[in-house]
Amino acid sequence: MNKMLLPMITAALLATTGGVFAAGELTYVVNNESAKYDPGTTAETFAAPIIGNTFEGLIRYSPEGEVIPALAETWEISEDGLTYTFKLRDAKWSDGEAVKASDFVYAWKRVLDPASGAMNSQMLYHIVGAEEAYNGGDAGAIAVSAPDDKTLTFTLKQRVPYMMQLLNYPAFYPVREDVVSADPEGWTRNPATFIGTGPFRVTAFNQGESVVFEKNPNYYDADAVSLDKLTFRLIPDPATALAAMEAGDVDGIEAVPSPEIPRLSVESDAFMVVPALGTTYAFFNPNQAPLDNLNVRKALSMAIDRSEIIEFVLQSADTPALGLVPPGMSLGGEDYTDGRDTFGLSETADVEGAQAALAEAGYPNGEGFPSTVFVTYTSPPIEKLLEAIQQMWKENLNIDVEIQATEWQVFYPEVQKVEYQIAQMGWGADYPHPMTFLDNFVTGSANNLNNWSNAEYDAEIEAAKQATDEAASRDHMRAAEAILMNDHAILPQYHRYNYMMMSPQVSGFWRSSLNVPYFRDATIAE
Repeated sequence: MNKMLLPMITAALLATTGGVFAAGELTYVVNNESAKYDPGTTAETFAAPIIGNTFEGLIRYSPEGEVIPALAETWEISEDGLTYTFKLRDAKWSDGEAVKASDFVYAWKRVLDPASGAMNSQMLYHIVGAEEAYNGGDAGAIAVSAPDDKTLTFTLKQRVPYMMQLLNYPAFYPVREDVVSADPEGWTRNPATFIGTGPFRVTAFNQGESVVFEKNPNYYDADAVSLDKLTFRLIPDPATALAAMEAGDVDGIEAVPSPEIPRLSVESDAFMVVPALGTTYAFFNPNQAPLDNLNVRKALSMAIDRSEIIEFVLQSADTPALGLVPPGMSLGGEDYTDGRDTFGLSETADVEGAQAALAEAGYPNGEGFPSTVFVTYTSPPIEKLLEAIQQMWKENLNIDVEIQATEWQVFYPEVQKVEYQIAQMGWGADYPHPMTFLDNFVTGSANNLNNWSNAEYDAEIEAAKQATDEAASRDHMRAAEAILMNDHAILPQYHRYNYMMMSPQVSGFWRSSLNVPYFRDATIAE
């Protein structure tokens, strides 16, 4: 198995706590609601559970993290590694229409049209003509085509070792032109038009409450799907969700309250620890005072005690983050993070170093430090985390920073305007490769949400993409990360694990290290 995919581990499913099942029905709690479920345009983690169970692309992942066929039955890669040719199976959309290779061509060119508002267009830039088309060039020059209804082919600018893994990201999923063009903004919010290719189809969007699914009878492997009904119930507070789980009202929850982790890890076999390729961090806005001063950014990052946050605030098994990219991805025979620099940061607070940096910035002992606001989305665990950081800044730097929390649907569009000073965010891997983190900070990336820009960084990322040797590519990526981190463009906090629960009556369920829960193969014991 590709070492890069080793983190895609299936969590063991032994449990003693669970819901009372109706035949073939399962209820799973999610803590956040996404604003949009368009696979081609969204980059929101909160959309992943819905998209991951209603859509499939050319390939999918097995629970062990291997690339296996999905809508594509077979494929060939040219000897030079540039041209990919896929043969589609006899698959149908959830409304019974045949899936065609031209659906992929339309979907990919749509992602590369700036008017679509796609957040991950750069993921397709590997294709000849793609980046040029996005920047105003000829969309007809994009090297993707459908010679017939069952054949899809595309050509890359240079060899991309992780291209097959990329193809499982939703930006590469097909969408139907007739459906999307009829209602570009609303088609994913209406069950009648939310037409997908996956094992389930949506029957109800109950905003603020739930999303309800049924088995997709037109799915190419419908016989493998056991659940007749699946409900994602929205409960924002993990403590409330846990209470519902322990009362038997729901069958699984996506997150466990941090204070309950020690108890549940001992008492409940329903408790699951799932590896996650994710880093929680905050954006510093280098174009807003006082964050436009490197020493201010450095002081704020040096002044927090990441170990204390994990042990006493999160009460989790997460690990302190001193960089952007999390451990768990192997390149050139070693974990990407092995031997990585600490960029002047430490797991515990460096109070003296932080105070010195703040003084050099012109604010000795915090004197004269201007009004600063740390914005975040409404989430009890995250707000608790930020309150701890706020207290550390007060104690270690003698500065006051205000926290403002708003609902995600309000918070995220505001962050996209990049008018904040500090904004809580983070990133979960879209594919199991360091580039999924590093690509976000290239100049002009839609996910570069603090508008940080550095020509040397961009050059190192481009060199990493062009390198044919995996170790050389890794070295360029490490050099790029060092540029980002030494400029303290972000405030790294911790690398994540996911802590959840699932009933013992359920088997076949798994949650990937990319944070997608899969119910395709879930079965319920009688």
